Amino acid sequence: MRAARLISMVLLLQSREAMTAGELARELEVSERTVYRDMEALSAAGVPVYADQGRGGGYRLVGGYRTRLTGLTREEAEALFLSGLPGPAGDMGRAGALASAELKVLAALPAALRDAPARASQRFLLDAPGWFGEAGPPPLLRELARAVWQDETVELRYRRGDAEVVRTAEPYALVLKNGVWYLVARVSGSFRTYRADRVAAVRPDGGVFDRDEAFDLAAHWRAEAAAFVRSMLREEATVRLSPAGMRLLRYAVEPHAARRAAADAGEPDERGWVVTTLPIESVPVAASELLRLGAEAEVLAPPELRARMADSAARMAELYRRPG
Repeated sequence: MRAARLISMVLLLQSREAMTAGELARELEVSERTVYRDMEALSAAGVPVYADQGRGGGYRLVGGYRTRLTGLTREEAEALFLSGLPGPAGDMGRAGALASAELKVLAALPAALRDAPARASQRFLLDAPGWFGEAGPPPLLRELARAVWQDETVELRYRRGDAEVVRTAEPYALVLKNGVWYLVARVSGSFRTYRADRVAAVRPDGGVFDRDEAFDLAAHWRAEAAAFVRSMLREEATVRLSPAGMRLLRYAVEPHAARRAAADAGEPDERGWVVTTLPIESVPVAASELLRLGAEAEVLAPPELRARMADSAARMAELYRRPG
């Protein structure tokens, strides 16, 4: 464990140039006393580390010192080659850079680990697009990616329904969700999300923007996704579900709705059926979803949803009463 910590310490100093004992201790979750002992061990092992005193000081490596990737375990090396996304990287125009980086890492690996990329690629594959999504990236994805990489302020023309709107935007990030690319951008001081395939034009205006260092992309996306689901499921239905219906509900409706229904379910009756509240988008959408459960679900409310389900069931019964 100490050897792994020493390697982490060297890599931190390589990437950040200088760090105080307190900063290293917080990063590595150890005491400052442990940092002092580790620095002595690194120096004794021949790693050219030294300490600058005074304000702005800290531990540093002698200029130009780089460690080789000899500290990698097999598990770490194989995980490294799982981190690349060749398809999305190619969509953004970065396939060549990714391949070049992988070659450089491969060249630096010890001989015993040179088979890591082959082992990983033959065991795991990320197929990002959804089953029924259209193939191919959005037409302007590379332009958007270039603006994101270079922190360029751009003028966006965006299709909203039958109209187009123009926005001056600061492109912060691109997110690939179930085969669909989204742009996260700051517009007029607030963060917004746009489908990349609805961007009709991207024009850099010659400016650059300063990123908000407090912005957390992963946290922002989680909040956006949760808010989208809440805004979509604006109505509710009361349903009775058999034990099989409860098990199958998660395959018929949006996951958030299935979790809410499970949490709100009442006590089962003598046959195991339960009454619960199900968040729904609309009556037509809910009817199409709940029909998938067949006779394992009964809608109690609202009346218009119950009537639609009854009408669908009657028409299906009529169809199956006819000779085949």
